[in-house]
Amino acid sequence: MLAPPVAADVVHSAPGVRDLAFDGATIDGGLLTTITGWAHSAPPWFDDLVKYWSAYGIVIFAVYLGIAWWSARQHTPLMMARVLVTPVTVVLVYVVNDLIKSVVQEVRPCRQLPHLYHLEACQAPTDWAFPSNHTVVAFSAATALIIIDRRLGYVAVLTAIAMGASRMWVGAHYPHDVAAGVVVGVALAIPLTLAGGRFGEAAVERARLGRLKPVLTGPQGRRRARVNA
Repeated sequence: MLAPPVAADVVHSAPGVRDLAFDGATIDGGLLTTITGWAHSAPPWFDDLVKYWSAYGIVIFAVYLGIAWWSARQHTPLMMARVLVTPVTVVLVYVVNDLIKSVVQEVRPCRQLPHLYHLEACQAPTDWAFPSNHTVVAFSAATALIIIDRRLGYVAVLTAIAMGASRMWVGAHYPHDVAAGVVVGVALAIPLTLAGGRFGEAAVERARLGRLKPVLTGPQGRRRARVNA
């Protein structure tokens, strides 16, 4: 059951809950209650749309990566290497972010602000909030995609922004959780994608001459290879 909305001022939970870990409500809890107040006033169909997007929208980045892979088949080994390293990059960034969560141990807004209106069910007490995992994954993938294909990357960035905004709308994260997720995702994805492309380029070039050629090279790329042979 959804909790009733509250005013924009921060409502603190009982001392026993507050003492669990870092209290993010003191930073921008008032802003979050304002945002979730907008959610409370929004049409139900819109809230449902945001809720499902917030939960499952992250899958669209796999679709973007598939598009990038298809395009990279016609391009250089470097571009393909960057595409192939992107899933590894996202996983590594996620792991680092999870470590940050375990160190900071920021309690979820729904537990620090017990009367907060939230569309998403309240997470377990030890499911920490800072930084937002959804935002980290979205922005690390979007950053890698910008390096691979700028036009596709810009679309991915807009999608990532929508993901980060949705995490606040449903009441799952404070604004600073989302902002930190952007910083972590971008800061780690850039060096990992560039390094992965650099070290993987030669391997892709060799693989394009073997059994993986149909997967790594499209018809246009194969024609160029025959011409250069």
